[in-house]
Amino acid sequence: MRRAMAAAVVVLGLLAVTVATRPASAADNPYQRGPDPTLASVSATRGTFATAQISVPSGNGLGGGVIYYPTDTGQGTFGAVAIVPGYSALFANEEAWMGPWLASFGFVVIGIETISRTDGADARATQLLAALDYLTQRSPVRDRVDPSRLSVVGHSAGGAGALTAALRRPSLKAAVGLAPGSPTGNLSLADNRVPTMFISGQRDTVVTPSYLNGLYSTLPATAQNAWVEIAGVDHLFATRANTTEMRTLIPWLKIFVDNDTRYTRFLCPLMDSTGISMYRNKCPYVPPGGPSTSPSPSVTPSSSPSVTPSASPSAGACTASYRTTNSWPGGYQGEVTVTAGGSAISGWTVRWTPGNGQTVSQVWNGTLAADGSAVTVTNAPYNGSLPASGTTTFGFLAGGTPSPPSLTCSSRP
Repeated sequence: MRRAMAAAVVVLGLLAVTVATRPASAADNPYQRGPDPTLASVSATRGTFATAQISVPSGNGLGGGVIYYPTDTGQGTFGAVAIVPGYSALFANEEAWMGPWLASFGFVVIGIETISRTDGADARATQLLAALDYLTQRSPVRDRVDPSRLSVVGHSAGGAGALTAALRRPSLKAAVGLAPGSPTGNLSLADNRVPTMFISGQRDTVVTPSYLNGLYSTLPATAQNAWVEIAGVDHLFATRANTTEMRTLIPWLKIFVDNDTRYTRFLCPLMDSTGISMYRNKCPYVPPGGPSTSPSPSVTPSSSPSVTPSASPSAGACTASYRTTNSWPGGYQGEVTVTAGGSAISGWTVRWTPGNGQTVSQVWNGTLAADGSAVTVTNAPYNGSLPASGTTTFGFLAGGTPSPPSLTCSSRP
């Protein structure tokens, strides 16, 4: 009897330790999958999950394809991604590299071949949704997929198909258009309610940055969206394995398909801008059911960055310096770096007077207040406390021609 009681005490003790050491974030978010991410892990060509794949026969509203999935059965179901290639292309030839890559990060992926290689964007949208229905209802891995957490990705005409699928099925958790181009050129995203990311090539002459700027501007102001432009690449960037694309796409899917806010820091602000010529965002990105936060303004630069560093006078125990990160006719995007002095601070305020014709319209990572002709930006709730010599940044959009402002910085101890 004593041995039995002792064994019971040990078991209960082990259970207590197990419960006590379970990560709180995992308990709060049942969809979280994988270890805490790092910049190195999101840039890696493989995640932590072992994967397998099975072929998809023609039928069920699509021309066949491949399913890639994590072999782990101990963490519950996974979110899913459907991928479709561009006009006249085959998934097997162009996007198949993405399947095992995404699956290893904890997604079930179905890459589809279209019924006809000349199918347009509308037909590709129909087949993406048919692929998700097949995956969740009839496929051999349907028990591994959470049917409430689905997303779509497509390249070129397939990218336009992914955006069209999002318009048709607003219950999707995310949509990603890789150089999304509609052959008819009349796509509008005004009714979109799905978190949407564009990834494009700086030197794309097929789906040009100018075309995408017009398409991106049709997204509603209330929508969660982002646009990443990869430096120096053409229209076919998505047909070749590259970490620049994936280290932005994976966090987007993790945030909105898995509700995993551990990945927000890679996009807000962009943690690694290597190989990226332009980034437009609406930080902070908060998945449905995530922590409440004040609305964040849209960031809308539309050209490659022109960097103009400028150090400025300061007041109090902090300094502020400025650089122009993007500019275009009639407007520009600026960034201000706030640096604490020799002691820690609990908050900061930066002030300046815009030049002739300059008007600041939006600020992120800070709170904007008008003070007559001057501009005042105070810290956001999450970036006011800085250690000695610590730094933080905020960005803004302005109309007019960029010029280095004379900044003052004051702080609270």
